[in-house]
Amino acid sequence: MPSKTLLATAALMALLSLQRVHAADEPAAPAKADEAAPKAKADDAEKATQVNTVVVTGTARREGLRKLEASFSITTADEEQIKQAAPSSTADLLKIVPGVFVETTGGQSGANMRVRGFPTPGDGPYSTFQLNGSPLYALPTLSFFEHSQLFRLDDTIDRVEVLRGGPSPIFSAGQPGITVNFIQKQGGIEPEGSVRVTTGTGNLRRFDGVFSGPLSDKWRFMVGGFYRTDDGIRNTEFPADRGGQFSALLTRQLDDGSVSLYGRVMNEKNAFYTAIPVVGSADGKSVSSFPGFDAGTAYFYGNELRNLTLESVRQVGVDASGKPIIQREFVDRDLADGRGADVRTYGATLDKKFGAWSLSNKVNYTSGSVPTYALFSGANPQTLGAYISAQAGANGAAGGSAAYVNGGGAITDLTKQVIVNGMWAVDKALKSFTNETRLSRDLGANNTATVGLYLADYSSHDQWVLGQAQLMTVEPHARLVDVVLDNGMRVSRNGFVPPPFSFNLDGKYNGNTTALYVADEWKVSDALRLDGGIRFEHQRINGTIANVKNTDLDGDPSTLYDNNLAYFDGTTTPISSNLSRTSVTLGANYSFSREFSMFGRVNNGHRMPDFDVLRGRVGSTESKDPVEDITQFEIGLKTATPLYTAFLTAYHATLKNSQTQQFTNAGNVVQRPNSRTTGVEFEAAVRPLRGLELALTGNLWSASRSCSTASRRATASRPSWAACGCSRRGRTWASASPATPTR
Repeated sequence: MPSKTLLATAALMALLSLQRVHAADEPAAPAKADEAAPKAKADDAEKATQVNTVVVTGTARREGLRKLEASFSITTADEEQIKQAAPSSTADLLKIVPGVFVETTGGQSGANMRVRGFPTPGDGPYSTFQLNGSPLYALPTLSFFEHSQLFRLDDTIDRVEVLRGGPSPIFSAGQPGITVNFIQKQGGIEPEGSVRVTTGTGNLRRFDGVFSGPLSDKWRFMVGGFYRTDDGIRNTEFPADRGGQFSALLTRQLDDGSVSLYGRVMNEKNAFYTAIPVVGSADGKSVSSFPGFDAGTAYFYGNELRNLTLESVRQVGVDASGKPIIQREFVDRDLADGRGADVRTYGATLDKKFGAWSLSNKVNYTSGSVPTYALFSGANPQTLGAYISAQAGANGAAGGSAAYVNGGGAITDLTKQVIVNGMWAVDKALKSFTNETRLSRDLGANNTATVGLYLADYSSHDQWVLGQAQLMTVEPHARLVDVVLDNGMRVSRNGFVPPPFSFNLDGKYNGNTTALYVADEWKVSDALRLDGGIRFEHQRINGTIANVKNTDLDGDPSTLYDNNLAYFDGTTTPISSNLSRTSVTLGANYSFSREFSMFGRVNNGHRMPDFDVLRGRVGSTESKDPVEDITQFEIGLKTATPLYTAFLTAYHATLKNSQTQQFTNAGNVVQRPNSRTTGVEFEAAVRPLRGLELALTGNLWSASRSCSTASRRATASRPSWAACGCSRRGRTWASASPATPTR
């Protein structure tokens, strides 16, 4: 690591030298007046863009700070830079951010976002997405949910700011990882608009539009959105991505301030892709397509699998003999809806100055549903003959036969490859209200103190049917298979077979957070700027979980497919949490010149438990506090000129008592790992010619972690499953070992 750090530092020094050479090579003779004026004007505009970029995320002052004066790492991108990045999804845009790794092979949403080596099994527990400075949801992640599911990029977005570490544990939701703040366009004094049409392979058709302008001397407006349809990143026989969103923003100019109202409505249906089978090489260094299943384009989805009917039952009482009375229910879902969203977001921002006082208030309300209807890969493929033999041996039969579910023809080729895949349905109804009020006062010409109050109320109603599995052929647009044993036992019905595990959930949760913080920014001199803050946070969560048992749903032991399915037994278990924590930060920035500065930062933040962390503790003997403690140190160099920009940050992070869960054969295992990560992240861009930019971003890090099992809760059998592989168009990854679900 020291040698890599030295190389990165040397690269930055080389850029500084390049600036001096570039300045020395400027012609001494003045240009003609009619040529010099436009050139000077263009140079001034370019210099202003590079040197005077202002950021508002992570700052206490409503005016924000010049990026070069900020004592933290932050990546910015304007509308044009966002388009140049050509993100395949909202989460995929984070590929421009050093220190962040995003896995987006699942499609438009359902990404896994990892930050600076922080240990995480998936989703985005250290990533918070904001719209105009307000969190879209008060908790960063839940099972089967991460923030990019609530947001789609379109032409109504003016810019994005991605704050990493820094003072983020103090402000807003107190996210210690990354805060991704999307800032919408506002209307100007002149009407303007644009229309964009995008087409591509896979029958992609997308229409974007935005229009803005004045309504009067004081009022401005912006409206826009998009609609698209697309077959998706894999061949599914149905439109995998379809839907759109509409946004509107209304701004009123005040004396020394402004107020804005905004609304955003989104209805998107996005197929969700999981692991596919691939063949690994003997040395484990490469993979290739499974026979008959192209790793670049194929998937199991097709019209035969598209519409799901899962069985869910609930105990509604007992009969005279004390036997449970079970009410059977059926859950009908469409895999084309996948991991989409039907979401409404409304908010308002107020910025107003009263003499030496400044008031800022940001309020946001988000509600809607974010389902996950998907196929989750099961154990590795096997021949149909091997599957029948295993079922026969386990159920006292000599053999059996198989037939296609649709078409009904008998299958005589017992060497045909089949796989048991879980067909899961997860419904989540979310609501979130946040309000952040900041009151600042100038204590002197160069000192600003801020007091802030953050309030949040949030809820989720989860209804899951997990584990019910279907036997299908290993081919694109898989066909369902039914198996009957020669002793009369029916292994499957409409492809549904005895699942490796069965787990249903009906959980209702509500939480609220109150945080009070104090921050101060002090410009000690023209070169030195100091800032610090402290946050006092209290979180309260309550909820109920319907208790689950397993039984033979139809009472017929010869129908193996439903002999051990989960059902709700009519009772519930309450959960509750009442926790408080304090976070602190301290930073400094020193400017050697207007174009070159360095900074240092230390912070201590926390990740408070979410609904699923508390659900995982039900029935366990775990006594450890579920709060995760995170301490970060940063030191960085920044420089920006019309010729180049370069940002280099070294960081060290310590995480204690991280929160992870795994479903295994032994039950729900809760683990609390500790970790330490040290790294260097860099962003650099050179503009040797007008209109040409060469950019480079990267992250070098090393980590060590220790992991201990904190508790193990015995449950009905929930074995681990083997993931065959994870893929995206044009590239395929294979799993090195069997994986266990961490959702």
